[in-house]
Amino acid sequence: MTNPVFGTKEENVDYVARYGVYAVIADDEKEKIILVQAPNGAWFLPGGEIEAGEDHFRALKRELMEELGFEATIGDYFGQADEYFFSSHRETHYYNPAYIYDVVDYKKVSQPLEEFNNLEWFPIKEAISKLKRGSHRWGIEQWQKKYKKEC
Repeated sequence: MTNPVFGTKEENVDYVARYGVYAVIADDEKEKIILVQAPNGAWFLPGGEIEAGEDHFRALKRELMEELGFEATIGDYFGQADEYFFSSHRETHYYNPAYIYDVVDYKKVSQPLEEFNNLEWFPIKEAISKLKRGSHRWGIEQWQKKYKKEC
């Protein structure tokens, strides 16, 4: 099975690889999903770049603490979705393999360490429509298949 690809890989463009790990976190009723809004206004699944020496789990646990103040139990791995995009903020073209996981349990243990993001719970359909990255929308679709949740 090949990974889904989002965005367009342009010819004669150098892409910087940015490996990221992201989580689909639903409320107890599995009716809403939490998203993170970056300072530029774009919405994303919680998660981010995997730093040197980190595996997926360590990176995701760190990101969830930084962005949400959550300790989480990581569940199923939904897969990898590749994305090509240009960041106007960083003026860089990125190749972003996104590794998407389910979070089966979480507990808020502190305020987010990053104070510059907005956090909001959205109904599933609205969450999908707000997400900037196709790979993140794909992640929610995989989550929906697991939990048989329709929009």
